[in-house]
Amino acid sequence: MGSHHESNQNFNLVHGVLQTKQQGHSLASPGYGPALAQALSQLLMAPSLPSPEIPLVISSDQIRRLDLSPLLGLASLPPEQLLDWAGRLELDFSWPRPEEDPRELSEVPELRLWSLRADALYPWLPLLLERRQGQLTRHVAMLLPHGFSRSEGIRFAADSLDLWIPHRLFLLEAWARRHGLDCRQGLAQMAAVLGFELESGFWEGWAAVPSSPTGP
Repeated sequence: MGSHHESNQNFNLVHGVLQTKQQGHSLASPGYGPALAQALSQLLMAPSLPSPEIPLVISSDQIRRLDLSPLLGLASLPPEQLLDWAGRLELDFSWPRPEEDPRELSEVPELRLWSLRADALYPWLPLLLERRQGQLTRHVAMLLPHGFSRSEGIRFAADSLDLWIPHRLFLLEAWARRHGLDCRQGLAQMAAVLGFELESGFWEGWAAVPSSPTGP
C-alpha cells in the first residue's frame, strides 16, 4: 500500500505550471511558471555526456538508422572541452554477426556508412578516438579503401592515407585556430599512429586561416 503522501499528492508539469493535485483539488503554484518549465525541458532533453572510461555503445538500430545521437553529448561541448577528449574516446559497435562471418568490423557496409556520416558531420571525431588499441585505425579504415591481412592487419589502398592525412590536418588545425586553440600535438600523434611522422617544420610558414571559412 502506498504512503499517505503518495496517495494524496501528485505533481504534474502542465502547460508550464507546476500543479499540486491533492484530494481532488488543483492549485497552481505561483512560484513556478513557463521559465521553469523551459529550463526543466532543456535539462531533460540535453544530451548526456559519455565517460572516457566507458566505451560509447552504438546500437544496431542506431547503425541501421544512421542515428548519431550517441555523439550529441560530445558535439554539445565547447571546442576547448572537446579537445580534453583527444585520444580517449572508444566506440563499441553493437552489431550482431554470425560466428562464421570472417569480416572485420571495418568491412561491414552498415558500419562503414554510419562512420562516414559521423565523420562528415563531426570531422573532429578522429582526433578524439583512442589510438593505441586500434580505434582510430579502425575508424579511418571505415572511411578509406583498404584490405585486411591476418598477418599484417589493415592495409590501406595506395595513396589513400597520403591524401586523407594532410586533408584532415589542414581541416582540424584551422578549426582549432579559429577557436584560439592549439591541437597540433594531438594531430601529430594521430598522424603517427597511422604511420606518418610530421617533420619539425611541418606547421611553419602556413598562411593565416581565413576569418570566416566553412568548417566544423
